[in-house]
Amino acid sequence: MRAWRPALLLAALILAACSSSPSRTPQPDQKNPAFVRLPDASLANDVVVFALGLVDTGYRFGGRNPEAGLDCSGMVSYVMEQVAGVKLPHNAAQIAARARPIERNQIRPGDLVFFNTMKRPFSHMGIYIGEGRFVHAPSTSGAVRIERLDTAYFAQRFEGARTLLD
Repeated sequence: MRAWRPALLLAALILAACSSSPSRTPQPDQKNPAFVRLPDASLANDVVVFALGLVDTGYRFGGRNPEAGLDCSGMVSYVMEQVAGVKLPHNAAQIAARARPIERNQIRPGDLVFFNTMKRPFSHMGIYIGEGRFVHAPSTSGAVRIERLDTAYFAQRFEGARTLLD
């Protein structure tokens, strides 16, 4: 199963090199200026591929880049900045406040999923990759990994989904 990871990482690096752009402030959502949106909805697939390329990256509380390690919001912020040039806060609850809420049945690859893992809303997050799975940086495993939304742990703690897409 791990044989595909080097090819996926290479694809993510190529995409990142081709699609990187100068950092810019988040774009306001035209329908609600309090929300942020990606400059181009077609970047959703790039977000997923880039996030998958971070699987097995070490965890570090407060981590903002793969070299030092990533935490959950650091991973999401890093991916969005590298793929779309959009800077997000390094805090899951603050990111949730800046992204448009969506129903669970509307989640698409590239959307954000949030969990209550510390007895407070939006204390953990990840990037939805499709087929009921998401990428996140959990402190317990020590590395970025893929999980299923329907596992007992995450299903009980699911707080909601948000999107940065149109």
